[in-house]
Amino acid sequence: MLIYSSNVGYPRIGEKREWKKALESFWNGQMNEEQFTKTMETIRLDSIRKQVEKGIDLIPIGDFSLYDHVLDTAFMFGYIPERFKQIVNPLEQYFAMARGTNGQHALEMTKWFNTNYHYIVPEIGQTKPKLVDNHLLKEYKLVKETFNLETKPVLLGPITFLLLSKQYARHEWRKHLAQLVPLYVELFKQLREAGVLFVQIDEPILVQDIDDDIVDAFRDVYEVFHRDVPNINLILQTYFDSVSHYREIVALPVAGIGLDFVHDDGENMKNINTYGFPKDKILVAGIVDGRNVWKSSLAQKATLLHHLANVAEQLIIQPSCSLLHVPVTTKHEHALPTELAGALSFADEKLDEIRMLTEYMNGNVTIDELIKYDEQTNVYFAKLHHEQEQTAETVPVSRVPYNERRKAQQTHLQLPLLPTTTIGSFPQTSDVREARMKWKKGEWSYNQYKSFIKTEIAKWSDIQEQLQLDVLVHGEFERTDMVEFFGEKLQGMACTTNGWVQSYGSRCVRPPIIFSDIAYQQPMTIEETVYAQSLTTKPVKGMLTGPVTILNWSFVRNDISRKRVLIQLALAIREEVLQLEKEGIRIIQVDEPALREGLPLKTKKHASYWEDAVIAFRITTSSVEKETQIHTHMCYSQFEHMMHIIDELDADVISIESSRSHGELVSVFETYEYEKGIGLGVYDIHSPRIPTKEELSEQIERALRVLRPEQFWVNPDCGLKTRKEEETIAALQVMVEAAHEYRKRLLAYGGKKLWK
Repeated sequence: MLIYSSNVGYPRIGEKREWKKALESFWNGQMNEEQFTKTMETIRLDSIRKQVEKGIDLIPIGDFSLYDHVLDTAFMFGYIPERFKQIVNPLEQYFAMARGTNGQHALEMTKWFNTNYHYIVPEIGQTKPKLVDNHLLKEYKLVKETFNLETKPVLLGPITFLLLSKQYARHEWRKHLAQLVPLYVELFKQLREAGVLFVQIDEPILVQDIDDDIVDAFRDVYEVFHRDVPNINLILQTYFDSVSHYREIVALPVAGIGLDFVHDDGENMKNINTYGFPKDKILVAGIVDGRNVWKSSLAQKATLLHHLANVAEQLIIQPSCSLLHVPVTTKHEHALPTELAGALSFADEKLDEIRMLTEYMNGNVTIDELIKYDEQTNVYFAKLHHEQEQTAETVPVSRVPYNERRKAQQTHLQLPLLPTTTIGSFPQTSDVREARMKWKKGEWSYNQYKSFIKTEIAKWSDIQEQLQLDVLVHGEFERTDMVEFFGEKLQGMACTTNGWVQSYGSRCVRPPIIFSDIAYQQPMTIEETVYAQSLTTKPVKGMLTGPVTILNWSFVRNDISRKRVLIQLALAIREEVLQLEKEGIRIIQVDEPALREGLPLKTKKHASYWEDAVIAFRITTSSVEKETQIHTHMCYSQFEHMMHIIDELDADVISIESSRSHGELVSVFETYEYEKGIGLGVYDIHSPRIPTKEELSEQIERALRVLRPEQFWVNPDCGLKTRKEEETIAALQVMVEAAHEYRKRLLAYGGKKLWK
């Protein structure tokens, strides 16, 4: 049989983040809508051209987005919340939903399954959907006209879309599904009439633990698609884990089934071996890792492909998931050690691997050529040796009881009711970025750069004092990213020059690469934190990134145990915690925004993950004295089912994002008795809008209905590095005023709750 190559999705950002730069130029008014649209079209077509040159047979369209693919789906089907309907310009309306306006809050944002990508959560409400704009059809025609090329439109499936959405009664989801399905049929018909042969319909919800009702819905929906549009070839695409209800799903009336053979723990292959694979369907095999940066062993992949070719009549080879989750190309990575650079495979290189494997299966490449590729890779891996495993057996993993710590900390810190603080970072202005670039290019000496950083710390120390914040931070001006910063300083980690990956909107990060054993080398944050503390009599928080987040936001060598790496990270960050305490820093925040992000998608795997995560955090933080207050921060995850885990971390204070969900998290505390300190983020830092005092007062009031005043902290929902200075100061001023107002009311009532 003839075997074809395919791609699930390609990075949007461009080789040098041209996409990000265009977005921010448009938002800042430096580019008009016509220029912006043309620039984005050029970036999109360049990615298509590159995939053509790589020899990929089925090239996706619709994977490109101006912000987020889930938002695109909501927008396409008219799920526009009422508060945005007065905006006439479609592009302005789209970005208002994503980012908010001065008058209206943005849609909520949360993690895309267990990745570091964030999607915009659609609001269903009472909207009756309609097919507003078939952007897939437009893109298909544009690419056909430009390249004379048949492409594969990609869109999020209706069941996954609804189950990831909010603001509707869960028991009514089938009613909303019934409204949405005819619109998908209409969309498919339009695509087929234009000549489309294959459509990739993503339903990653299938890898989670789904119930019989959802399985029945899949049967009903895909029977309708098959009945109403029988002449279009739907590829039902899954990724990130093995498919639940395998036999029922592969029996659906679709042309092909996309399965992940990298992150499935062997379950997809086990199911195929046990139950077989339908002879009338295409097996679309994800065999090259779309979520990590290491080269594949092509000889091993060839063995897998031969097995799959024996069980399926038709076979397509592709990455395990969209390449959105890896950097674009290794060709700009000139600063990495040769042995490390030679072991890496980013999006473009993964497409080369897909093409090479496809040609091998079609008889155009020999097994010797695959072995030669692997031998070259193995030479590099052999040089990336690692040492013996570190042990944490003698490290404390518990502290004195919380009530005893709380009294000691309050005596030492003397904090007021409803203490105000920020999460850690302040705006990384163009001046900050320019200074860092001058230093890295050698135009500034190290002393010049450090002097600049101290000036910024002093400036923002004064601003925080003027704002009357209670607990200050140094601002993190020396840090490009909360994980990358530590990746540059810890042994066993490396940072790229241009290995950018989209996190949310225009926010891109460069995940470090963990290539060997992690070890603490020298103090990493002491100088800046101690300097900031010298400028004020108020407490300054030491700001660190926790071991789970560093692990989950890095590319980890895939032949070393993740638990082993996690313990090494915990021991290394613990050293910095103790150094901060030694220097007199009595509030230390160990951020874990990605604590839930790495949670396996299957429930049966949760317990071991949580056990490892909790013990790592406690290794990091449990050696301090009772007077030292440990904080942590989490954001953009679903916390309602993990409060017991947060409790087990035993941090003295936790700050959690809750602003975009409008205080919905507060309801958790109506049933869960959380005793420790907590700050529920009262405003959304990812939106440029300035919140009103009334909005923040409402957030505080709602929290104080279920939390004791002495527990509650007032803070933004995340760091402020992406905001402008004037936005930051204005929003914090409102926040402090709202907190002070409630503090006065509480003191007037003797510090007791104002409500029953």
